[in-house]
Formats: sequence, structure tokens, C-alpha cells
Amino acid sequence: MLRNRFLLLLISFCACLLIACSGDRDGPPDASAQSSPSLTIQNASTWPRTLVTSQGELTLEQAPQRIVSTSVTLTGVLLAIDAPVVASGASSANTEVADEQGFFRQWGDVARQRGVRPIYQGAPDAEAIIAEQPDLIVMARTGGDSALALYEQLSLFAPVLVLNYDDKSWQELASALGAATGREQQAQAVIEEFNAQVASVKTRLQLPPQPVSALVYYEDGSGANLWTPDSAQGQLLQALGFEIATPPSHVQGGTLQGERKDIVQLAGENLSDGLQGRTMLLFSADESSVRRINQDKFLAHTPAILSNRVYAVGLDTFRLDYYSASNLLQRLASLFPETPTAVADANSSFMNRP
Repeated sequence: MLRNRFLLLLISFCACLLIACSGDRDGPPDASAQSSPSLTIQNASTWPRTLVTSQGELTLEQAPQRIVSTSVTLTGVLLAIDAPVVASGASSANTEVADEQGFFRQWGDVARQRGVRPIYQGAPDAEAIIAEQPDLIVMARTGGDSALALYEQLSLFAPVLVLNYDDKSWQELASALGAATGREQQAQAVIEEFNAQVASVKTRLQLPPQPVSALVYYEDGSGANLWTPDSAQGQLLQALGFEIATPPSHVQGGTLQGERKDIVQLAGENLSDGLQGRTMLLFSADESSVRRINQDKFLAHTPAILSNRVYAVGLDTFRLDYYSASNLLQRLASLFPETPTAVADANSSFMNRP
């Protein structure tokens, strides 16, 4: 066992030397670059199958049987299409959004039932990924769970598929991953089932005053991330008939998290100026978050807070996959019923979904 571990470390070390010697000639595009083009598939009905990605062509000899996901966000999409995920990176364990394994609560039980192993929490671990002997590694190009810095190293051991999720709905990601893994039918089935949910909920909604500022509010005073119409959250809200509020032209977003298509990073004086929606939807939030933002004296003059139209849509909505998006639909249906009877009751009875 120790000998095998030593060999693995030695191989990884050699791989790092090869990467260092290669310079930047074949390196992956910078994470702050523009969104990667959509994944396209050559000879999509047969194997071998060639994927045309932002990193170039990637050929898979057969349908993957041992997928390792380095992105906890993409893991939820892989589970939704019943892809053979054997292991995944994870976030910090035992938090409001993650279970004891570091998996998101909305699909943690599904991962446990399917035997998906958490192989690290937080920073990506190349050795742990390689040790799982994957025949496909799935990686996010942007976001806090991106392992793009390990792309070259991991590519020496297994095919690596890099996808953006900052400009795509989970349905688009499911279609891409379904085509890449031979799970096209499963992807199509779960998308159709979810779209039926959206259509049903849309007929039962009484929309609040528009447009809406949809955001993640950071209670430590660091600001907020405002979802854009291109974000998965923005796309779902628009499908339900909501209009997404965008900041005035003079408001500039920050770049501490890199250039992103899904969010506008607001801080300082830009925070209040950027939140001009007549209604405010707080993502990754519960009712305690509503109380705290209502007490923020710097936001007291914003339209939504002035009119008491601030709503929490769930702690599991920071990253949308099939599971959290389904929870979001149920929450919106409770908050904005077609016959508005008791939104206050919906607020008071709201409980965090596992």
C-alpha cells in the first residue's frame, strides 16, 4: 500500500516537472477569460466519441464508467442524469448548505445511496483524484470549485472535461454532460420532467412588482452578488415570468472573483445603487437573512426594502442543479401564490430543505 502511494506521488511529481517544462504553450485558458464555447460532440451516436471543448478536442473511447467530479456544483447535475460518479470534491462539512460529507444537502442523500465518495474538502487534491482511477474527470472552468490549475497534470492520467457553469442553466449542463457520457436519454428525461414543473408553477404564480433584484447578500458587510439574466438563477426566474433587475450603467461590479457572466459583484456605495429592483429575492438565505438585510441602514432607502418586499428563497439556492432548482420552484410557489392568501404564513412556515 505504501509502495503504491509512493509510486503515485512519484508519478505526480514527474507530471508536474513535465508541465513546468512545457511552459504556457499548451496551457489552459485563463479562468478570467470569456466564457468557453458550448460543448459540441462529433460522431455523437457512436464510440469513440470526440468532444470539442474550450481546451481542444477530447476523445473518449467508450462511455465513462468511473467519473470523478472536481466541482461540487457539477456533481449535482451528474447525479440528476444518473451518470456513474464514483467520487467528488466537496465543500466544508456540516454547514448550512453542506452535510457531514461536504456534499450539498439537496443531493447529499442521493450521493450516499449511490456510493459517491468525498475525496477532499475545499482545495482540489490531485493525488486523491488520480487515486480513484477515473476514466473521465469533470472540471468547472470558473467559480470557487474550479480545479483548472490542475488541468495539465490531471490530463496526463485521464480525459478531463472542462465546462463553464457561470453562463448556463443546469439543463444546458445536463444536456452537455449527457452527450459527453452517453446519458442523453436520462438527461432529456430529467429536463422534460423539470420543465413540466416550471410550466405548472408558472400558471400558479402571482408575480410581485417587477423587476426583481435577485442576489446573495453577505452579512459580514462585504457586499452582495447580484444574479444576472445569464445566470442559472436568472434564467429560471425569467422562465417563470420574472424580470431581472440590472444595475444602472454607472454601477461597476467588482472582479475579486474574476470576470463572471452570472453575477455582478457589488460592494460599498455600489451595493445600494445596484439594488434597484422593486422586489428583492435573497438566494442562499432564510428568514433570518431577511431580518438582517432589513436592518442594514445603508440599504434602507432601496425600493424593495422601503416597500417591505424582501423574500428568502432558500439556503440551497447558491448553486442550482435539478435538486435545488426543484426546491426553489416549490418555495416561489409558496411565496407568490396565484391567489395571494398568506405570504406571511409561507414565510413563517419556511423550513430549510435538506
